[in-house]
Order: sequence, then structure tokens, then C-alpha cells
Amino acid sequence: MSKAHDPENAAYVRRVHDKGLQFDLRTMSRRRLLAALGGVGAVAVLAACGDDATSTSGSSSPAGTSSSSGTRTEVASETNGPYPADGSNGPDVRTIEGIVRKDIRTSVGGAGGTAAGVPLEFSLTVTDLNGAPLTGAAVYAWHCDRDGNYSLYSTGVTEENYLRGIQETDSSGTAAFTSIFPACYSGRWPHIHFEVYSSLANATSGDGPIVKTSQIALPEDVSDAVYATDGYSRSVQNMSQITLASDNVFGEDEAATEMAAVTGSVTAGYRATLKIAVDPSDTESNSGGGPGNGPGGPPPTN
Repeated sequence: MSKAHDPENAAYVRRVHDKGLQFDLRTMSRRRLLAALGGVGAVAVLAACGDDATSTSGSSSPAGTSSSSGTRTEVASETNGPYPADGSNGPDVRTIEGIVRKDIRTSVGGAGGTAAGVPLEFSLTVTDLNGAPLTGAAVYAWHCDRDGNYSLYSTGVTEENYLRGIQETDSSGTAAFTSIFPACYSGRWPHIHFEVYSSLANATSGDGPIVKTSQIALPEDVSDAVYATDGYSRSVQNMSQITLASDNVFGEDEAATEMAAVTGSVTAGYRATLKIAVDPSDTESNSGGGPGNGPGGPPPTN
């Protein structure tokens, strides 16, 4: 039986700077805020913070849709770890020649491995909080292979860097990738990690500021269909033991701003899309951590 990952909420807290009350409000759910501040006092604080707190706190409106204030709901911030390969806890793939590419199935920079699996095209459309597309921004995306292993970290693939890549957003704010459907490893809902940068130069410099770190959640029905195919047998039991509510990343709001829309089939391949809103003036620290065995801990056992 696989060993479950440990929650790393403390790592996320360390990763996000203290940016004042309004930032704290939009990274906490309304229910948690009311519990923390208590009754009428909490309501008064929410009212005093105006539209910004309302539009970016956890809500039922999906990413990219208008909140009651007319602005967009900001995608939730999530951990980047523990296998980001962004220099925060070991290797940094962002500076490798060839890492800016759409097709991330094959390793670059001298490594030659190719990840097998059910085809998946996925794209992120990035807007600001008013819904304007972020043209010329960049997205670094990465995920595990069909065995639940992460290139550059897991035994047997430490020399590979596949399933990692950077794309610049186009005129619609979209960055698209060609990949394979990731596994469900023990303790985590099927997901794809990503970091948003204000420019391609920042994404590939090795030390550019990160605008947003989050994850894409993949739907249960599609995941179950994929995991019934050859090569994904390890994911079947893991998927049966996890729910969105119990996942230690998506659990608080069940991926309200992070659930992708997916079309396609096992035979034809799938296409996943997600529209997200970010605050382009915001920055987050770059420090590894998150679900797993902690920053720098061993890769998942599957």
C-alpha cells in the first residue's frame, strides 16, 4: 500500500509574504475568517475592506467569472512543492535551453526520455482581476508522469526533465501545453502545478518574481476513465482513497477556482482548459514545500 503524503500547510504559510489585511482576506475563506474574528466584528472588517475583499475571497463563482462586485475571482494560491524544479529546493529547470516549449512530453538539454500516457492538451488563460488578458506573461507548468513520479526527483527519472515547460501567453492571455494525463499518487487529487510570471524573461531568468503559484484540478470522471487504461494501474487504488474534500490542497473549497473543464476521450486524448484571474502587481516568494514529505523530502511512493 502506498504511503500517504503529509499536509504542508506550514510550508505554504512560510511561502506567502505578509501583505496586509486585504491580501489575508482574499486567501482565507469567508467561513474561516468569521470563525477567526468572530461574529459582528468580522462582518465589520469585511465591509470596511470593500470590493477587493469581496471579489477575491473564496466564493462559489468559478475562476474567470464575475463576482458580485463586477471583478474576477482570483485563483487560489497553492504550494509549489515539493518537486517544483524552480530552484527553491534543488534543481532549476527554468534556465535549461529548450525549456520554453509547448510539447513537454520529452526531456530537453541532453536528456532523452519521453513520458508515456493518455494524451492531454491543457491550457491556462490568464487575466487580471478586471478580466483583461495578460498578454506576454508566462506560465511554468509541471506534473507527475503516469507512475506518479516527478522528473528530476523520483528514483529512475532524476536525469529526466520531461513534463515541465514554459510558455508565453498569447494575445488572449493563453498558454497551451501538450502532455500526458498525470497519475493519482497517494494522498493527492490528480493535479497539475503552475507558476505565473509577468514576462517570459522573468520566467527563464532563474530569479524572476512569481505573480501566482497554484494548481489545476482534474475532474473525477475523466480521471477514472484514464486510470482504467493500461499503464495507470497504480492510480486506481489511490483515486479510490481520495476526495476533493479530503485533499490537503484543494480540500478547503474543493478547487472552486482551479477545476479544469475537460473534453475528449481515452482513445482520442483529452483537452483541459482553465481560465484564471490574478493580480499582476502581486508577487510570491519562491520556496519549495507542500504536500509530500516536506521541502526537499523524498518523492512520493506510489
